[in-house]
Amino acid sequence: MSIWVIFKLLGSLALLMFGMKAMSEALQKMAGPQLRHVLGAMTTNRFTGLLTGMFVTASVQSSTATTVMTVSFVNAGLLTLAQAISVIMGANIGTTLTAWIMAAGTTFDISVLVYPGFFVGIILIYLKKQRYIGDFLFGLAFLLLGLTTLKATGMEMDLGHNPAVVSFFKSFDPNSFLTTLTFLLLGGVMTFCVQSSAAVMAITMLLCATGAMPIYQGIALVLGENIGTTITSNLAAMSANAQARRAALAHMFFNVFGVIWILMIFHLFIDTVIDLVDNVGTMLGKDMENMNSNNKLTFILAAFHTCFNVINAGILIWFIPQIEKFVCWVIKPKKVDEEEDFRLHFITAGFMKTPELSVLEAQKEIRSFSERMQRMFGMVQDLLNMSSSSTNKDKNSEVEFTKLFTRIEKYESISDSMELEIANYLDQVSDAHLSDDTKAKIRAMLREVSELESIGDSCFNMARTISRKYQGKQDHFVEAQYEHIHQMMDLTDNALSQMNQLMGGRKDSYDVNRTFNLENEINNYRNQLKSQNINDINNHVYTYAVGTIYMDLINECEKLADYVVNVVEARMRLRLR
Repeated sequence: MSIWVIFKLLGSLALLMFGMKAMSEALQKMAGPQLRHVLGAMTTNRFTGLLTGMFVTASVQSSTATTVMTVSFVNAGLLTLAQAISVIMGANIGTTLTAWIMAAGTTFDISVLVYPGFFVGIILIYLKKQRYIGDFLFGLAFLLLGLTTLKATGMEMDLGHNPAVVSFFKSFDPNSFLTTLTFLLLGGVMTFCVQSSAAVMAITMLLCATGAMPIYQGIALVLGENIGTTITSNLAAMSANAQARRAALAHMFFNVFGVIWILMIFHLFIDTVIDLVDNVGTMLGKDMENMNSNNKLTFILAAFHTCFNVINAGILIWFIPQIEKFVCWVIKPKKVDEEEDFRLHFITAGFMKTPELSVLEAQKEIRSFSERMQRMFGMVQDLLNMSSSSTNKDKNSEVEFTKLFTRIEKYESISDSMELEIANYLDQVSDAHLSDDTKAKIRAMLREVSELESIGDSCFNMARTISRKYQGKQDHFVEAQYEHIHQMMDLTDNALSQMNQLMGGRKDSYDVNRTFNLENEINNYRNQLKSQNINDINNHVYTYAVGTIYMDLINECEKLADYVVNVVEARMRLRLR
């Protein structure tokens, strides 16, 4: 075997993998938002969840994309873990369509579709409005070209008549359980190393189509591929939160359980699938008995892959509550204080994501950032209450005050880190080939994280002002000042609540005019208090030093409300696209 043939084999596999990736990304760009809505709306029970996962995965040709979207919805509270498990079961069925495409590619002459696909695709890409369809056709053409080249390379290698290859596979007893386990393990290791079950499936079909590998060993490789692809997702989810790791473990449990029961009836099940392929072929007018036996094996592999996943899902769909309890028992969330747990919960899951899905993950992270900033403002209000109630400071009250101030200080540090991490992540996403809408979304999201970090700065500025007054020797605020500050903080907190309502995506109950009206009310109230403060100082109601600290808090609340409006404006632009 020459080095040129080996490079042709590797290159055709690379074309195949690139074509699958390009097709998946183009389909997600065309229908990403609609697919996300389908996932959110069509998972009311385990059966609709399974069908949804199946059709979405078949549409985008990527079980990874479906899994990432599903885990994201679980994290956001839009799906329960049980619903996510049913969707992942469906994704396992949907991904079997890839095997049928490959079986057709190794059996029929599909080369006639390759170059028309490239030609039409480049025209649509330059039309811009239809460029996603063009990207899809380019990906499909690369996929078909990879399959065509793989088929031609297989014939050139003539592995079925290569003594070394044939003797290697004949050295394994096809009826031995140890042989089945060996090839199952080999399939899992190959899938884990290549990071693509599609590529390993293509290799398996090539070996079977050339007559080099018997069907029983090929099917054992396919079973190993099912486990290998779950190892990848579990390793990727190790740095994610508990729900993501539970979903990945449920995926592994689903496939491992299927492999266990199929091994008990291995030869019987394969013989049944072979009879099924013969009977269906006869019904379709194809003489399967006289068909090239090696080409027939590729359809048997695809049929086995589909039957295995359909039957496995049919069995386990009735035990989803038990699977959920099992994965929750195995994986328990870490008990850590939120302030000590600076970790991005959505965009560090480690899954391979397309740019469109990455933007969805970043949106969830920004929503978490926004909620964290409102909690930080609530701590500032608590700090003010502690300072006002400590007219006679004792040791315990000082300790509690210092502890709360330190907590706010940690939140400010966390807000700085979150802004930097999310912005860096979005910057990496923007390096990819993006649609115009996605580019505009990223610009809006970068503005959101910048303004949210400014909200954190304002909260910390207020906390420092309160601490300075608490630790100093200035007089206390008079009762009217406390009332005014609390009223201003209540208005500001209301603005933050409105902002988080919008960030949560609840469009039906959100009126953007309420935010702008609140901002006007806060501005007017600040101006009123500013004038009143000058009069009170002149009338010796309180000292100038106390009045300065008082107005610092009022002005900082007004600045914070301006940042809230900026976040709302950025999110409204994002929603309008």
